[in-house]
Amino acid sequence: MTRNKEVLDYLATRRSTPAAFLTEPGPDNEQLAEILKIGVRVPDHAKLNPWRLMIYRGGARQAVGKRLAEIARANNPSIDEAELEAERNQFLPAPLTVGVLSAPVEHIKVPEFEQLLSAAAVALNLVHAANAAGFSAHWVTRWFAYDQAAAKMLGARQGERFVAFVHMGTPTKRLEDKPAPDMEKTVTEWIG
Repeated sequence: MTRNKEVLDYLATRRSTPAAFLTEPGPDNEQLAEILKIGVRVPDHAKLNPWRLMIYRGGARQAVGKRLAEIARANNPSIDEAELEAERNQFLPAPLTVGVLSAPVEHIKVPEFEQLLSAAAVALNLVHAANAAGFSAHWVTRWFAYDQAAAKMLGARQGERFVAFVHMGTPTKRLEDKPAPDMEKTVTEWIG
């Protein structure tokens, strides 16, 4: 395989753009189809496709926010109006969000944990594909990925769970690069 400096440079400098700094335009149908097709090209032992994708765009973003605020109020009756407004805006202003669900399949050789990792790989591929398509992306989970009522409202089926919500759009701001981890503390070579 030939060294691909352009891809290496991209991976060395990739940076998430928080959803608050993502705006229109987002991917159109053709661009989204390409992003999704690339997103699911991940390691997948036994070709189980143990994940599903949910798309939230247009007016659905406001509807999701309204429902999240209702669930947040049911969970915490003393929640204040500012916090409710934050819930209403969870999928805004990003023009499009892809929810990535782990949808494990019973298999004798592929444990559920491995299938969960495959779903997480889909989320990262979506981030890379959105960036490669000229947009920016932000992978988040937040409380509604773990709350059963919220996850169900967002489209999770029995036995599924959200591993990511990948917000996509045009960046309005480029954030500073985050500090690189200390590789001497992070990497160890096993020598027996």
